Amino acid sequence: MAKRSKAYEAAAAKIDANKQYAPVEAVALAKETNPSSFDATVEVAFRLGVDPRKADQMVRGTVNLPHGTGKTKRVLVFATGDKAEAAIAAGADFVGSDDMIEKVAGGWVDFDAAVATPDLMGKVGRLGKVLGPRNLMPNPKTGTVTPDVTKAVTDIKGGKIDFRVDKHSNLHFIIGKVSFDERKLAENYAIALEEVLRLKPSASKGRYIQKATVTTTFGPSISVDPNVTKVLADA
Repeated sequence: MAKRSKAYEAAAAKIDANKQYAPVEAVALAKETNPSSFDATVEVAFRLGVDPRKADQMVRGTVNLPHGTGKTKRVLVFATGDKAEAAIAAGADFVGSDDMIEKVAGGWVDFDAAVATPDLMGKVGRLGKVLGPRNLMPNPKTGTVTPDVTKAVTDIKGGKIDFRVDKHSNLHFIIGKVSFDERKLAENYAIALEEVLRLKPSASKGRYIQKATVTTTFGPSISVDPNVTKVLADA
């Protein structure tokens, strides 16, 4: 195991490893124990009681964080004609059709989210080997295959996050930056948690959220009580 820095060890010493903190306590502690000098990202991880190998237990969704993520996402839009012009007007960073498809097929993935109009999905679908593993493939379920490219780009730029359970039953997402105040981070957490709970598969038995943690980019992990939801997080 790699030796931790003195700053990390000092930060970890402030955390009670046997305690599950309320969300607002956890994000305040994450801010306090951030060992980095830069404005680090605040991340959440859930361990879910699902078997992602089974189609009826896959958890995937999107949520618009009320206070954004603090990160400006680079958006690629596959569109032509009026839709391409609308995407550019909405602030998309890259817009195109065959030219962009060819570029991505060659391995270019210098963007954080991709949107496609339905008429181009026949071509975009061939990019599965490049986009799929990076969770960048446009999908109707996440609102990224749509004729309304303006809304899609605006949502993504405004704090929309996508999440998907991985093969180890973990779910990861960003709730903001260390520079956010505790209330904004707690409210972002609460809204995301609410959506994850709403998406609980009916086939999932037993405890759904088995573990929840908050951490900063290089900071120690802080255990969060998953039973404390929006009402108490806003208190």
